[in-house]
Amino acid sequence: MLRADVRAAIALSAILVDIEGTTTPVEFVHTTLFGYARARVQEFLERHEADGDVQADIALLRAEHAAETAPPPMASVAAYVRWLIDQDRKSTGLKSLQGKIWEEGYRAGELQGAVYPDVPPALARWREHGTEIAIFSSGSVQAQRNLFATTTAGDLTRFIRGYFDTTTGPKTAVQSYAQIAAALSHAPSDMRFLSDVVAELDGARAAGMRTALCVRGGQTAVPSGGHQVIRTFDDVP
Repeated sequence: MLRADVRAAIALSAILVDIEGTTTPVEFVHTTLFGYARARVQEFLERHEADGDVQADIALLRAEHAAETAPPPMASVAAYVRWLIDQDRKSTGLKSLQGKIWEEGYRAGELQGAVYPDVPPALARWREHGTEIAIFSSGSVQAQRNLFATTTAGDLTRFIRGYFDTTTGPKTAVQSYAQIAAALSHAPSDMRFLSDVVAELDGARAAGMRTALCVRGGQTAVPSGGHQVIRTFDDVP
């Protein structure tokens, strides 16, 4: 008979992966990417404020500001964007605008995507085994593609079938994972979601997906919420 882990690997048809703290160091996101957007948002808006896509982001940001229960003064869109960055808000307007700013940085060679060393070989191994790979992150789809296209290990987008962001729904919502499974034409039970956030894994598990809590660094005791714990993608067949 096949070992249980081998049977599980054969049954698995797709792996859904978070980015921050899972494929990519938190420091890269919070220090490098957030810092880059924060420093350049005012100048970027001055150059692109008339662009239709940027106007759509601004409209989303203004609507979000109007809905705040305790909003900061709306001195400018750029000031509100900086406030949202400092709050680490999962705002769709913010993430979309940040993605546009980062794209300029990637194109100029001022930014390069960062992933943990075990990520590129794992993506290659999963695809070789016939397992499809998709990304679900609060960062925009545009930002996700740029990150994986520019890593020091090369362009990793060749391994990735689909990208999903907060336009699909909140990362803690059961329905988000059901929609992703449907979009990829896989049964949720044949998918595994990898993330460093238990609340996100809870949503995926409630939708029927298998889950694994990705714990990076030297943490020894982690509240796992009953999810499998992995410390490297080498732990995923």
